[in-house]
Amino acid sequence: MKILVTGGLGFIGSHVVVELLNRDYEVVIVDNLSNSSISVLEGIHTICNKKPEFEKLDLRNKQALSDFFLNHQDISGVIHFAASKAVGESVQNPLLYYENNMNTLVYLLQELQKLSKPNIIFSSSCTVYGQADVLPITESAPVKPAESPYGNTKQVGEEIIADVCKIDSSLSAIALRYFNPIGAHHSGLIGELPLGTPQNLVPYITQTAIGQREQLSIFGNDYPTIDGTAVRDYIHVMDLAIAHVVALERLINSEVLTNFETFNIGTGTGSSVLEVVKAFENVTGQSLNYKIVNRRDGDVTAAYADTTRANNVLGWKSQFTLQEALASAWKWQQTVMGIKEY
Repeated sequence: MKILVTGGLGFIGSHVVVELLNRDYEVVIVDNLSNSSISVLEGIHTICNKKPEFEKLDLRNKQALSDFFLNHQDISGVIHFAASKAVGESVQNPLLYYENNMNTLVYLLQELQKLSKPNIIFSSSCTVYGQADVLPITESAPVKPAESPYGNTKQVGEEIIADVCKIDSSLSAIALRYFNPIGAHHSGLIGELPLGTPQNLVPYITQTAIGQREQLSIFGNDYPTIDGTAVRDYIHVMDLAIAHVVALERLINSEVLTNFETFNIGTGTGSSVLEVVKAFENVTGQSLNYKIVNRRDGDVTAAYADTTRANNVLGWKSQFTLQEALASAWKWQQTVMGIKEY
């Protein structure tokens, strides 16, 4: 069974590819390498002892995407990651985000409608909830006006898929609203590898700890939280990868109750930025140089998941701890810097 993974050499995509290959799916990756590296293919190959098919492709090129599907008419499902994903960057460059995240989704859905039984897993985000009124956040929480263009692309992306599902009963879709993925594969061979300055907390922590960055900036310590820093639900990327495969199999086996479903994917526990910093120091023995700076545009105070629906309906639950995720991220950072061989 062939599965297309768009953005499959990125952080989350590469871990999902590993999980798919280990479950004997045939995988084809498309990625434009704008925020990923071709070297990730070798890491996947080493872990799985098999290599997915890869095609360098920018989904904004409608004709190239159409040609791709002409050559791959046997695709049984799509897991769609290819998108720009940094909240702060989206505030500074909204048109990039609307073009890259919206146009590509439309083009992809147009091609999927040509397949006999199209299935798609959409990479969504807890940002659709904005600053939720009630914590933990359930799937029935209202979708609020987005705090950033990035968040808006996830909201509108879900709306586009839902609208298509209403008029096309053959299309089945699941939107996974994930919280904050961190960590790396336990082998240390693949992980989060941002190009340029990291936009996410944990790679900035690991790069600071290893000396690649002089200092970690913590954006705001005046939030109404336990220590004044923002609270998030940090989930191990391998837990997230497993959730994608479980959701995909739900679609393939036609177990869905409606042809568009949404699930929160998180741990159900919130951790503040300073709690993550201290946990990293405790797990690794590394002392972090950090400073408090102004809040960042688009950030909310706190967000963590109620995972009851994913636990009960998908039969999925997170397994790894924050400490395990941070230890794996540190192992990966050491591999990147060539300090250790695994």
